[in-house]
Amino acid sequence: MSMDRRGFLTAFGLTAVTGVASPDEAWTWESKAPPDPYGCLVDVTRCIGCRKCELACNQVNKLPAPAVPFDDLRVLDLKRRPSATSYTVVNRHYPGVLNDRNELVPSFVKIQCMHCQDPACASACVTGALSKKENGAVNYDATRCIGCRYCMVACPFEIPAYEYNEPLTPQVRKCTFCFERLQEGKKPGCASICPTEAITFGKRSMLLKLAHQRIDNDPGRYVDHVYGEQECGGTSWLYIAGQPFDKLGFLKVPDDPLPRRTESIQHALFSYLWSPALLFGGLAAAMDFLNRKKPPQDKEKE
Repeated sequence: MSMDRRGFLTAFGLTAVTGVASPDEAWTWESKAPPDPYGCLVDVTRCIGCRKCELACNQVNKLPAPAVPFDDLRVLDLKRRPSATSYTVVNRHYPGVLNDRNELVPSFVKIQCMHCQDPACASACVTGALSKKENGAVNYDATRCIGCRYCMVACPFEIPAYEYNEPLTPQVRKCTFCFERLQEGKKPGCASICPTEAITFGKRSMLLKLAHQRIDNDPGRYVDHVYGEQECGGTSWLYIAGQPFDKLGFLKVPDDPLPRRTESIQHALFSYLWSPALLFGGLAAAMDFLNRKKPPQDKEKE
């Protein structure tokens, strides 16, 4: 008995869909985070908004001079985000605290790449241009980048920036965690220049211990939360503050690592041929449906 093309596709599609076997062992997501990377603890209560960290970042990374000089603090009135030419910025917030003269007391917050333990940007990158290193940095390899900008969509902190003004060799730009300096045993530029020691550099475990010690020793000064300890599965940059973080411009993000969600979905779709099986099954069903609607004479011609 012969089988025409429609019959073959129908049979193949049904076989593919029904023949996909469940795995012997359930797939589980595994964290790729280094056990105890370097990081930085930012104490918002110590930051005075001097922009020295911006200056050091600019010099270390050889970035172009900003439109507003670093000693001009009027720029703090603007709400800025890191860009392709500014890897870190300091913003001024007024969370509603008054001093003895009934004046609003400002808080200053430094923003840069958080260098997540399990970075969503690296998980989304199809070429491996972004990767989490043992020293804590989420490193960018421009030679692998194809400019898809999936990393920009994936980042929950809205950090990666694209060089739209570079038509020939555009790159994704963000804080590098002064990767080369870390390789040489040096602190990041911003941590080495801060005049009030608002930025502490060290191993992440040590920074978490220090953060909780400060909170426990002075509960009236700090809110009982270390931002970055749990957010998105944990980050290499950590913050403690005297006001709720949502009043200081910090984004509300889930505690689970985002790659746990996205990679689980990808695995469910593409492992064990589920996605191709459904595709072929759908095509076969569509062809069968269309063929049933053809007049008898057309079927005879085929």
